[in-house]
Amino acid sequence: MDLWKMNYDEILALFRALRQHDVAYVVVGAVALGLNGIVRATQDVDLFVRPTPENVSRLRQALTDVWPDPAIGEIDAADLAGEFGVVNYVPPTGDISVDLNSHLGEAFKFDDIEWHELAASEGVMVRVATPRMLLRMKQDTLRPLDARDAHMLREQFDLGDV
Repeated sequence: MDLWKMNYDEILALFRALRQHDVAYVVVGAVALGLNGIVRATQDVDLFVRPTPENVSRLRQALTDVWPDPAIGEIDAADLAGEFGVVNYVPPTGDISVDLNSHLGEAFKFDDIEWHELAASEGVMVRVATPRMLLRMKQDTLRPLDARDAHMLREQFDLGDV
């Protein structure tokens, strides 16, 4: 089943590699919505990652397993742990982009993200933000798309404001 407007095989390969390399990560955003049962199109994968040098080293190994791209070596733990806490990686295929986050301002840090494991496809287990966590991340933003996502989360999972 093709949940997203991107190369699903690449995404499954990414999830496999993250698990194989024991990367501390959580899928958030539209891909997390899809894994939780609310499907909507997207062209990026949003990952929260622990910004330690060891974890980012494992992350680079996982990304390199999927996309043998020298630019991956530029992903740095200090950048992820820094003021903005976001690094965007676009693989050479250009089909998707991967947004790596360690925090969103002061509102959410990696260790704040509640997650559960779900099977994406072909038995690939993925760490995914819970519906309640996704609602917390989306309910007070200004983007109309986030408001729609929050509404869908409330409806499908019988959640009020959290």
